[in-house]
Amino acid sequence: MKKMVSIVMTAMLIAIPVTPAFALTNHDTVKEKAQELASKIVSDYGVSGLQYAIMDHGSIVLSDSAGVYDKATKSPITKDTMFGIGSVSKTYVSAATMMLADSNKIDIDKPLTTYIKDFKMADERYKEITPRMLMNHSSGLYGSHYENSFLFDDNDTKNHDQLLVKLQSERLKSNPGESSVYCNDGFQLLEILIERVSGLSYSDFFETFISKPLHLTSTKTPRDSFDRDRLAKTYFPAIDQALPVENANLIGSGGLYSTAEEVSKFAEVLIGNRTDILFEKSAKAMQSHEYRKGVWVSEETNTINYGLGWDAVRLAPFSDYGITALFKGGDTYMYHAALTTLPEHDISIAVLSSGGSGTYNSIFASNILLEYIRAKGIIKEILPEKTFEPPLKVDMPSDLLAYSGLYGTVGKTVNLEIKNGEIDLPALGFGLLPPQKYVYTGNGQFKNNDGSATVSFDQPKNGKTYLKLDTYINTPGLGQAVTVTYEYQKLDSNPLNQSTKTVWEHRNGKNYYALDEKITSIMYLIKTLLAKNISVDINHGYASGTKIVDENKAVNAIEIPISSGRDAFDLNFYNENHKEYLKINGQSYISEDAIQSIYEGNDSFCIIPSGGQAVWYKIDDKSANRVMNVETPVSGGFAVYDAEGMVVNFSKASNNHTVVLPEGGMIVFGGNEGDVFKINLKNK
Repeated sequence: MKKMVSIVMTAMLIAIPVTPAFALTNHDTVKEKAQELASKIVSDYGVSGLQYAIMDHGSIVLSDSAGVYDKATKSPITKDTMFGIGSVSKTYVSAATMMLADSNKIDIDKPLTTYIKDFKMADERYKEITPRMLMNHSSGLYGSHYENSFLFDDNDTKNHDQLLVKLQSERLKSNPGESSVYCNDGFQLLEILIERVSGLSYSDFFETFISKPLHLTSTKTPRDSFDRDRLAKTYFPAIDQALPVENANLIGSGGLYSTAEEVSKFAEVLIGNRTDILFEKSAKAMQSHEYRKGVWVSEETNTINYGLGWDAVRLAPFSDYGITALFKGGDTYMYHAALTTLPEHDISIAVLSSGGSGTYNSIFASNILLEYIRAKGIIKEILPEKTFEPPLKVDMPSDLLAYSGLYGTVGKTVNLEIKNGEIDLPALGFGLLPPQKYVYTGNGQFKNNDGSATVSFDQPKNGKTYLKLDTYINTPGLGQAVTVTYEYQKLDSNPLNQSTKTVWEHRNGKNYYALDEKITSIMYLIKTLLAKNISVDINHGYASGTKIVDENKAVNAIEIPISSGRDAFDLNFYNENHKEYLKINGQSYISEDAIQSIYEGNDSFCIIPSGGQAVWYKIDDKSANRVMNVETPVSGGFAVYDAEGMVVNFSKASNNHTVVLPEGGMIVFGGNEGDVFKINLKNK
């Protein structure tokens, strides 16, 4: 989703004096290893700037960086350069929630409705949701309302303000507390909880009770006033210059800005060393193995095992050394972050970047932290990476044939056929494993061609059947990471009557385009985030992973624990003025069939309609390859995409209002109700 081009450049590293704690180690090996990996990330993995810091017993012992703050000036990253920290923000809102519990203002095991009186859903089970379930991802909420949240130079609170209203018409995908599935909305609700109980905005609560006591002068929310020029510049392949400032306005879920030093400093709160802010018992409670309370993939070595606010409370590979490691990763569209801490040893590392991926940051953090604790003598040696051999196929028991059939995950269904001890599977592991054949090797397991990935079938206590993946992913030059997930859920066939089949067959393969997204949204850089493609499995009665109910409705059918089951949705179609629309999670989309071609004459107008919805156009043969110039109102903007859906120009990011229209592409205009765009087309 956040694919960026690699940028080849020389790493620029900022050194600082070492403290006595660091001087006890062979610091040269740690520093050199960090420089080596940082340079690799910048040169090979689309990162323009990287910043990292290690804190040991309350002292910063390593603070360094690579890459540049600004490509145009080639000015370096410094320790004071700020980044968005994405979902690492979840640990902060979780700590704030536990602070309210410390002061007896809330009980995290009482219903959320005790504190947010107007929290309601179209599913009576919502009354069972507690703050604990929000922090450990087990609430059963569908997942994420992203619309109008990631905005350029815009800290609009629309997403925050509308969340409770949107949830009123939605259902749950599982019983509260039954299983943990990554859920951004839960942390948005925690933000609202804190505001309702404290009487302060979350930004004010954070400043008063966290930032000031910790002296966090560089940790801010989008609602705060601060020098935005301190933020590392961000980039996108189709845009020549640095992008405007990204505001992740779902603050509790992913909206904080900070520095690596201040993130590692906040880790002192999370591991119980700042009892003036968070009681030690609450810090310990956040580290509890919450994932064990419901359906979970396994107790095996893994990089995901939820605590309260933490992605992992038993992080691999540290668990292989008998060391408890806590981890939280984070991604916005432009920034990426990782925080790893060893509470028993009072050591933490934070890694922040512009571009790249939180996955790269987390691998970096683990490798450097292992090197650091080896240098300190906490571990004797670093274990070698796992190696694998091509699988040896054996005869498969016939009873495993029963696992053949229809499977689904959020957004898609697949037919899995087990034949002659083999299964052809689509891409797995969040797309990191390509489609390939898996062969039976015994003990109910199938392995891929190099033996690094194992799949099997699991039936936990919720009565569902899942395709389970256990794999080690190698990132060249950075290292290895292990993940164990449920990838697909076995589904029952859902026969449709002929009239319903006819309607849904017409939608198969069609795209529907978002109408309610603000034109300041970063999503306009990536057209696939604004388009919903409907893939219909008529024979089994499913559409894009949802179960078809009638001619105009399909509902989520997926209950997959762990992150692969996140961000579920229902499909609701309706017609207005002979045009078909789709509503997902309260957001409206228009059918591609209802979108007209841009007027091919020299001069025309586009007016944003009542309600302020975006206006989409197709680029036909008559307008293709002509030069379009747009006089744009201050509140308005437009984006142009080529036939492959790649952005050619997005005026809010580029400030360029002239573009050659690509053949087979599309245009979208957005702004306030009544905004007028004057469009001129001329030949090149």
